[in-house]
Amino acid sequence: METKNKKQELPKWFSGQVYPHGETVTNPFSGEIYYLNNLELSMYDFIIGSNHLLERGFTSSKVVTEMQKGLNWFRKNNVEAYFILLD
Repeated sequence: METKNKKQELPKWFSGQVYPHGETVTNPFSGEIYYLNNLELSMYDFIIGSNHLLERGFTSSKVVTEMQKGLNWFRKNNVEAYFILLD
């Protein structure tokens, strides 16, 4: 896939933890699995954490905006993983 060959970078606004290694992630609804590299895993966890905050009623505009930016980053950097894990 074309996006796998380009160098990924996390955006400057990203304030989450950057993991040293990637790992396999399972979609809790479909059961599908996908291996994410360390940057993708870092962004994935940031998105999931933001979603948990929103589900619990923490509706800060910053959380909403950064979660949307994270989803956009994921679509741009690994569209296949996005559709398997986040769509």
